[in-house]
Amino acid sequence: MKISASLYSSKDVALKDLVEELDQHKIDFFHIDSRDDESVFDDIAKIRTYSSTPIDLHLISANPEKYFDRINELKVDHVTLQFEDLNGYEYTGGLNSDMGLSIVSNTPISALEGQFEHYDFILFMATTPGESGGQFDKINFRKIREFRKMFPGKSIHVDGGVNDEVSFILRNMGVRVSVVGSYLFRDQSVGAALLNLKTHEIDSHFQVADFMRTRTEIPLLNRSQRGLKDVLQSIEEHKLGFTILEDEQNQLEGIVSNADLRRELLAHVDNPSDITVESMINRNPISVNETSTVEDMLKQIRQFTFPINYLPVVDSNNRVTGVVSFLNLVKGEL
Repeated sequence: MKISASLYSSKDVALKDLVEELDQHKIDFFHIDSRDDESVFDDIAKIRTYSSTPIDLHLISANPEKYFDRINELKVDHVTLQFEDLNGYEYTGGLNSDMGLSIVSNTPISALEGQFEHYDFILFMATTPGESGGQFDKINFRKIREFRKMFPGKSIHVDGGVNDEVSFILRNMGVRVSVVGSYLFRDQSVGAALLNLKTHEIDSHFQVADFMRTRTEIPLLNRSQRGLKDVLQSIEEHKLGFTILEDEQNQLEGIVSNADLRRELLAHVDNPSDITVESMINRNPISVNETSTVEDMLKQIRQFTFPINYLPVVDSNNRVTGVVSFLNLVKGEL
């Protein structure tokens, strides 16, 4: 995941000194907010004289076109428009930048339907816009999943409340860019903050239930759905590489993974009629409790020497409540 440093979140360091310090730590982008403020472009022009790091501009305006000439002149790399402030304006072209559309936490994903033809990415505003140091609103974990399902080819950026723990969750969800402000410049060196944002030494405040895929989003079969076709179709439809089996009380019975299926097929390749779903079920899968923190979950995973790509999530009664998938992480980050 790339980190975009919110330059205006640092109040005590001169712009040139701040840019040079961030460049020493190989920051990915400089994030600049503009609420109809033309002086922002003077800052961008200054930055261009002493840094080649890409500029990530969040332009909040009902009439963004009045800035287009300056944006193209300065070759701003990323431009994000604020959905709620556009008042019916529709971007159809005119900039040479990668284009994004930003929404606040209260705006539903359904409001974006038909809006993304000319945009490359979305920017989730995960705290109150303009509130530095705000807490990440966990509703955005669900909205990120909803957006990916509706617009699978678009990149996802997040701004607001990103700290070491949130960064881990967002990396796991496949977020491409996180805009980071107060966490980057408060209480520790910039280098230490960047290291924490890209590794796993974290404090935990969120529980697994806050960011897991819920029951409606996961491959799940009850006892009446135990045919080979049921298993194959469930794995194929959800594209997570497994399906979960549960009993009448929704308690976890086991899982069938691609590997379990492959082993059963190989064992009976000469006698396909001997293939049974019962023989391929892993009845003792590793699972995680929905109340576990991120730190608890990582400690649990570290106990095993083999890669773990997903974890069924259960409640205190072993009922299936969701899944955590690690498709976007490598084992080394855990």
